[in-house]
Amino acid sequence: MSAKSMNTLDELSKKGLQSMYPGKIKIAVGMATCGLATGAQDVFDQLEESIAAAGLDAVLSRTGCLGFCQREPLVDVYVPGRPRLTFADMTPPRAVELVEALKKGTFPAEYVLCRYETETLLDETFKEYEQDAGDTDLSGIPLYGEIPFFAKQKKIALRNCGYIDPGSLEEYVARSGYRSLKRVLSDMSPEDVIDEIKKSGLRGRGGGGFPTGLKWEFTRKAEGDAKYIICNADEGDPGAYMDRSVLEGDPHTVIEGMIIGGYAIGASKGFIYIRTEYPLAIERLQRALSQVASAGLLGEDICGSGFSFEILIREGSGAFVCGEETSLIHSIEGVSPEPRNRPPFPAESGLWESPTNINNVETWANIPAIMEKGSGWYAGIGTEKSKGTKVFSLVGKVNNTGLVEVPMGITLREIIFEVGGGIPDDKEFKAVQTGGPSGGCIPASLIDLPVDYERLAEAGSIMGSGGMVVMDEDTCVVDIAKYFLEFTNDESCGKCTSCRDGSELMLKTLERITEGNGKSEDVDFLLELGEAVQDASQCGLGQTLSNPVISTIQYFRDEYRAHTELGKCPAHVCKGLIKYSIDAEKCTGCTLCFKNCSAGAIKGKPKQVHSIDPVRCTKCGVCLDVCKVGAVIVE
Repeated sequence: MSAKSMNTLDELSKKGLQSMYPGKIKIAVGMATCGLATGAQDVFDQLEESIAAAGLDAVLSRTGCLGFCQREPLVDVYVPGRPRLTFADMTPPRAVELVEALKKGTFPAEYVLCRYETETLLDETFKEYEQDAGDTDLSGIPLYGEIPFFAKQKKIALRNCGYIDPGSLEEYVARSGYRSLKRVLSDMSPEDVIDEIKKSGLRGRGGGGFPTGLKWEFTRKAEGDAKYIICNADEGDPGAYMDRSVLEGDPHTVIEGMIIGGYAIGASKGFIYIRTEYPLAIERLQRALSQVASAGLLGEDICGSGFSFEILIREGSGAFVCGEETSLIHSIEGVSPEPRNRPPFPAESGLWESPTNINNVETWANIPAIMEKGSGWYAGIGTEKSKGTKVFSLVGKVNNTGLVEVPMGITLREIIFEVGGGIPDDKEFKAVQTGGPSGGCIPASLIDLPVDYERLAEAGSIMGSGGMVVMDEDTCVVDIAKYFLEFTNDESCGKCTSCRDGSELMLKTLERITEGNGKSEDVDFLLELGEAVQDASQCGLGQTLSNPVISTIQYFRDEYRAHTELGKCPAHVCKGLIKYSIDAEKCTGCTLCFKNCSAGAIKGKPKQVHSIDPVRCTKCGVCLDVCKVGAVIVE
């Protein structure tokens, strides 16, 4: 590493600190996709207008997703000499109030989510900037670590998301960015890097959990004139957005990780394979790559080290099967994205039949932190066989939806009821689906299950890329199994007869059950067919698509029996098995159900008992939702 390159990092870091702490008020709006979807752009525009109108000496900037999507839009405010404050549920009118208060030297406390203790900032450098100056007006505001959503999180892959401007190379460098690359190119051989990753215990975060260092070693030792690395950003699980948020909030950590990985295995080119449905992530990646190349940290003879490396972006069309390595490789090559037999594995023969290493976004995001803090630090987090942290998108029937990063080994109870805040309306927790459509449903009886690769597999599920869908008492597990099978059946490439025809037959059986035409023998048939599909399918999609069906039968067989033998859906979800009626003793004739029934199935006059025509009723459930006296009955 040349002296010039070291000076470059020092200069960038100095500029980054000036950008993060400009010596005046700084307001940063969370403008990842989740924030934008809830109105962050309107909040930003209003702040810009109000700052100008008030003549407030302040800097307005953008940042990524802090993770608490339930409380978006989020706005951070830094006033020199005081702790950073995060304001939640912001709106344009609240933005006006915020600027007016800051102009007076105060702030609207009712909108504050938390304040930040210096320990949260991860680096001693920042303590001199964000000291609590003994302000008594902050005493009633909870610290970041006192917010249940954040209290049990440990952010490594997400360490910069929500803290820095994702479009600023300088701010990333100020947060120790590219220092790991500097250390690697200056002081370490490729073998040293691989050994460090092996000792860290990092496993692939894309689903399979294969040891990352071992995969790198295989690729390093493979023979080939050219070697490649790939970042798999083809995030296809319904409800999952971990990769998107990392790339939108901190693209440089993935780029730095890939450069380090390229050096370790002897590759000269890398590809980021990302679905075209992520335009903001692509835009921020493109900008970050341009910045790094201009700074001499990417391209020919990086920082005078003799190592050359380039990264290209390849956009995919959103085929779920491209989450499988060989399908992804085929897509980059421009051929039909179908899996092929393995071995040979990509480490030996991958992209253009050359040795290729593939890791997903979260895996690459961990690399710079591991190289900076050491393998021992990382290996000290998590469980014996599952080291470090895992990022989950926590969605479904849970109070605090969002992106969470927690240590491996944390229990489902801690994630769902402490981080997630429990189930809305105090309803009963029923199950949680981990691992996306290829995962399994874990029942309430296993709520204290530690979350790591082995324990999830023992429970009939998988870690997957990190989707976590919470279900309450109103969820029908048969309907859920059908939903996920519809997805995987549609996404099957069709190459394997077992996957193509087996998934279709399983889906038709589930449809028949939910329509009220199921038979008792259908349940055992689903189990037998599901196991056959697992055993005979070629790639991971086919081998795991039966998991939702098998796991729900394993844990909720009584619910399947209710559908097939009793003709009932206990959760009142499957339309073919339910009937709506009105309790004459409770009905007050308020006409709310009558006015809201789009099918015209409800008859009745004001202050008279209403009735539902079963022929015209579409079983949409609107009448049940709007009735305030509990007169609508679902049988």
